[in-house]
Amino acid sequence: MKTTYVAALLVGFGACITDIRSRRVPNVLTFGAAVVAVLFHTLDGQAGGFIQSVEGWFVGAAVFFIPFALGGLGGGDVKLLAALGAWVGPVDAVWIALYTGVAGGVLALAVALFTGYLGRALSNVWLLLSHWRVVGIRPLHEVSLNGSAGPRLAYAIPIFAGLLVNVWLRS
Repeated sequence: MKTTYVAALLVGFGACITDIRSRRVPNVLTFGAAVVAVLFHTLDGQAGGFIQSVEGWFVGAAVFFIPFALGGLGGGDVKLLAALGAWVGPVDAVWIALYTGVAGGVLALAVALFTGYLGRALSNVWLLLSHWRVVGIRPLHEVSLNGSAGPRLAYAIPIFAGLLVNVWLRS
């Protein structure tokens, strides 16, 4: 397995631990991992390593920025995908985000079923889609991370699951 994947898996696992414990992914982990990734790729000796790493960071941040701006993700989740992108590159960052979306949907459904929140969650999705149809795609406080009383997901877990799937398929 490539060193970059091992490093990304370690970062992802550490993020899961902190997110489960505190519902936060600390900046020291995300920014620290990104800086180390850029340095690693710069000193690795492969042509374009620095550019690939920086592009991976930007793509990872960009992919999750819109859900963050709409109140659906926390900033730590955006920075985590960016840090992972710095390790694995821009193409893998996109794939991780796609696999994360599937894993996050499955986890959200499981949590909603387990907590009895499924009916309310479906109502919130309908409310959000109706809001977007009427006023355009803008945040709706009532169903955002800060405004909702629903169960909280440690989203580092689906991000890690997306990373695992990506590593498994690419190795």
